[in-house]
Order: sequence, then C-alpha cells, then structure tokens
Amino acid sequence: MFDTMTFTKIAASLCGALLVLLLGQWAAEELYHVDGYGDQAYVIDTGADEATEEVVEVAFADVFAAADAGAGQRVFRQCSACHKLEDGANAVGPHLYGVVGRDVGSTAYGSYSGALNEVADIWSPENLNAFLENPRGWAPGTSMGYNGLRDVEDRANLIAYLDSIDD
Repeated sequence: MFDTMTFTKIAASLCGALLVLLLGQWAAEELYHVDGYGDQAYVIDTGADEATEEVVEVAFADVFAAADAGAGQRVFRQCSACHKLEDGANAVGPHLYGVVGRDVGSTAYGSYSGALNEVADIWSPENLNAFLENPRGWAPGTSMGYNGLRDVEDRANLIAYLDSIDD
C-alpha cells in the first residue's frame, strides 16, 4: 500500500505547489501594481461641491397636532403582526388598546422587559414617539424586535390612531 515516503512526497508536492502559487502572486502584484491613476482626462460635474440644503427638524408636538389617524391605521399593519387592538387580547406582544396614557407594564402581559420600566412611567405620545423611532436605542435591553419607524409623520399618525381606538 502506501508507506511513509509516499505520504512525505505528497505533502512536499502540496507545499511546493502552494509556494509556487504564492511566489507567482507576488510577482504578478509587483509587475502590474499601479500606485496612482494620474489626472483624469475628463471630469463630470456631479454637483457634490455645492452646498447642501439644511434639513429643518419639526417638533413632534407640531407633527402630532396635525396627525391623521386614518394614515396611522395603515401604519399599524406593521404592528399587527405582534400586537392586537382588543382589550386584553395579548399576542406576541401586549395589546395596544388604550396604550396612549397607560402606565408602562400595567397590562396582564407576562413578559415585559425591565428596560421599559426604567425609562418611562407612562406611555405619553412623546415616550411612544421616542420608543417607536428606535426601540432598542430608547430602551436598551427591550425584548421588542422591531427596528423602528424613521419617519416622524408615520409615528405621529400611528400614535393618533392608537389614541383614537380607546374611547
């Protein structure tokens, strides 16, 4: 069958092939490496040098005052995967009936994370806005696995919708 010398020859040939490959790669890099590309022959103006417009940030209270609950109902479709609107009907997450103005962690939902109780006492529109923007950033350690709503108008519409469903 095979003896020790045969295995030694096989190992040596693999090491030799690897050495040739690495030396070839080094030689090719030295031959074809370009340090710089020189000056461009033609420059296309993309407008990147122009001054950018400043984004004016609107206060949440102003956006919330003009919020549309109907548009918030459409945004709630994202939430409906884990939350229910019926009073006491918990799903993966707690029910959201009467959530605006409710004490944090006051429902019979069993697995609230302690992170929420540390950052707020009441689900005010401002607290809901901050939580919906970035749940893990506002309440580090929360068990909510949603990345958040980036648009302030969507958050305001959603909070207005949640506020409208409870008498």
